[in-house]
Amino acid sequence: MTEQTAEQVTEAEDALPIQFTDAAASKVKTLLDEEENDALKLRVYVTGGGCSGFQYGFTFDEKVNEGDFTVEKQGVQLVVDPMSLQYLVGGEVDYTSGLEGSRFFVKNPNATTTCGCGASFSV
Repeated sequence: MTEQTAEQVTEAEDALPIQFTDAAASKVKTLLDEEENDALKLRVYVTGGGCSGFQYGFTFDEKVNEGDFTVEKQGVQLVVDPMSLQYLVGGEVDYTSGLEGSRFFVKNPNATTTCGCGASFSV
């Protein structure tokens, strides 16, 4: 097994169709520790609806279905189904905590418009 430099790891991560930030992975790890269920994965998905046409959803799921895309970071996994992934390519799943509350969110370069809360978008 060969060792990878930090630069090689960064390049490999940059080549992924969707990024999973350290902040998001850290929060997932904390939540899984609280649930005492290491089998859970953070699933992000896109559904029709919201004020801009599509909306993001987040849930915890134990299953990885055939065709799902997964990213592992800090020992936890982000899972995206193939239909949702097409709308999220080049995007980033992140986590923020502040005065307006705490939430997972998607930075999506494919979105042409978004709603004020950032939970829905159009392409």
